[in-house]
Amino acid sequence: QVQLVESGGGLVPPGGSLRLSCAGSGGIASFNVMGWYRQAPGKQRELVATITSGGITTFAKAVKDRFTISRDNAKNAVYLQMNSLKPEDTAVYYCTLQQLGLNAWGQGTQVTVSS
Repeated sequence: QVQLVESGGGLVPPGGSLRLSCAGSGGIASFNVMGWYRQAPGKQRELVATITSGGITTFAKAVKDRFTISRDNAKNAVYLQMNSLKPEDTAVYYCTLQQLGLNAWGQGTQVTVSS
C-alpha cells in the first residue's frame, strides 16, 4: 500500500521561500507521476506541479517561474521549492502519486504566507 508523507510547511512572510518534501513508500512502480496539489479555504483543490519518473514537469500558470519541482527516484521522493511566495499561495499542500491503477494522496501540509 502506497503511503506519502509530506513535510516542510509553515508560516512565511510574503516574498519568502519554503521547500516541501514528500517521501513515498510501499508498492511504488518505476513509472509514475508525482506532484503537488493545493487547497485554499473555500476553494477546490488545484494542481500546482507534477513531475514524471522521467523528469517531465508541468506547472500551474499561477506558480510557473516561482516554484520548481524535483524528485529523487531512488528515494521515491518529490520536492517543491517555492520562492517569491504570495498570500494567495496560502493553502494546504498535498503530495500525490499516480501510477497504473493507483492515485495516492498524502495527508497535507499547511503553508501560510502572511506578514
